[in-house]
Amino acid sequence: MRKKISNPYQKIDGYNCFGCSGENSFGLKMNFIEEEDSVTCSWEPDSKFQGWIGILHGGIQATLLDEIASWVVFVKLGKSGVTSELKVRYKKTAKMTKQPMKIRGVFREMQRNIALIDSYLYDSGGELCAQGECKYFIFPDDVAKEKYFYPGKEAFYE
Repeated sequence: MRKKISNPYQKIDGYNCFGCSGENSFGLKMNFIEEEDSVTCSWEPDSKFQGWIGILHGGIQATLLDEIASWVVFVKLGKSGVTSELKVRYKKTAKMTKQPMKIRGVFREMQRNIALIDSYLYDSGGELCAQGECKYFIFPDDVAKEKYFYPGKEAFYE
């Protein structure tokens, strides 16, 4: 199963997420696919995200890992919330090429109101470059809808 995920937040006035808004000229412009057990993103790095020569900046790697975790929460859990903790392990230099990298997020478990999400950044050759462990605080449904505009899981599909 592979399903393209729509971004319902694009319709909200003032929406300009660094990770996933297609309108943020400085942003990552991530798009997502739901797969059987995960959410994935194929992402081609731009030179403006470079750290050292030809290397994807570590802070950008962390942002990619964090952003995919939020989309796991939106789509796989049908919830909304915020990152409360992110641990990143850099495994291999993430070299910038003209080929897309792959980011993958997988729900691990719930601990009361904290979702544990594992996220992975692979280079264009499929080698693991960075791994994230994200603790995501989950809002009650009414708070998610009223204060954070969570539209419900069905809104993420066309």
